[in-house]
Amino acid sequence: MLFAVLWLALPLGLSPAAALTGADADQGAGTGVPDARSRESGPVVPDGASPSSRKAPKDKRTQLEGLFAALKAAPDDRSAKVIGDRLDQVFNTTDSASVDLLMIRASVALEAKQYDLALKILGQAIEIDPDDIGALSKRATIYYMRDDYGPALADIREVLAREPRHFAMLYGLALILRDMGDDKRALEATRKALEVNPRLDGAKELEAQLTLTVEGRGI
Repeated sequence: MLFAVLWLALPLGLSPAAALTGADADQGAGTGVPDARSRESGPVVPDGASPSSRKAPKDKRTQLEGLFAALKAAPDDRSAKVIGDRLDQVFNTTDSASVDLLMIRASVALEAKQYDLALKILGQAIEIDPDDIGALSKRATIYYMRDDYGPALADIREVLAREPRHFAMLYGLALILRDMGDDKRALEATRKALEVNPRLDGAKELEAQLTLTVEGRGI
């Protein structure tokens, strides 16, 4: 399953252009950046980010609050995966029949590895509903898979502005930052993802690796 990274953008002070060059500037529940290439995969937004973003309907917010609470308290990996899958379903639920149809078509294109077509379809869905977390996170995932970090970071930023607890995007952010050599911020993003989902697959291992690099071996 594709799960549609931050402290990206605003929180980490990184911009897409700066991110790709390594320069400082500004710039992720069962949903987000996948391990689609047999590589490890999966942010935080500033307090004032995207104040005009549309909030989810009350019933949807209620579902999300309950699911995030259950995820944090999940007793085992299987339970965490079930809850994460349910979060993915909620994030991919829209009020638009047109967007729903486009998302189905994008998923089919992804399964067939027709990434250019999938990106085009997702772009159409986002034009209809710019606040659609499901479409934004899935597009970020494709960009990540293609090592196209600038657009991936931009979409991750948008996802996190709408849902800062999107642990898959936080994890994805960590992976991108690690690849760019920013281990310190990668560690911050990984820990943020683990705060939301303590059983996130691969995250504990990544945290251990980054901790050793950033903080050294404990005495």
